[in-house]
Amino acid sequence: MKLLKILEFPDPRLRTKAKPVKEVTNVHRELIDNMIHTMYESKGIGLAATQVDFHERILVIDISEERDDPQVFINPEVEILNKDEKSGYEEGCLSVPGFYEEIIRPEKIKVTYLDRDGKKQTLMPEGLLAVVIQHEMDHLEGILMVDYISNIKRQRIKQKLQKSAKEKLAS
Repeated sequence: MKLLKILEFPDPRLRTKAKPVKEVTNVHRELIDNMIHTMYESKGIGLAATQVDFHERILVIDISEERDDPQVFINPEVEILNKDEKSGYEEGCLSVPGFYEEIIRPEKIKVTYLDRDGKKQTLMPEGLLAVVIQHEMDHLEGILMVDYISNIKRQRIKQKLQKSAKEKLAS
């Protein structure tokens, strides 16, 4: 398996809106395997194809303790089940490394998607899985967790990440 490069904020490619997968092919399955490998190696619990510069609607998620239960969501569509039930989670992001912010999101959702084999599935997750799905779905729309925080905080994070990237290049 291949380790993919994860785009980091403020890379403009992270703002690209992903297109639907027309047909699940071996190219998609290979990408999915590489995304899962990259997610595990990066110590993440979710990864959207947009984050690895592939702009189709694919997510991989694994919130299991053992890190051995990856879930694949192709062309996911989310329906909020109760708009009034929301909770805050401290969210991090592989594209915004080292920063964590509490984001308020709906607690219960219904997600319809294609699995790795192209079969239609429906899931009604709550809690952490619902949050991770919504976080990763945002990536497919070109939305980042920093879009939920103040402009001042977002600019400070951007400057720190840009400085860090320059230091990596210099060394």
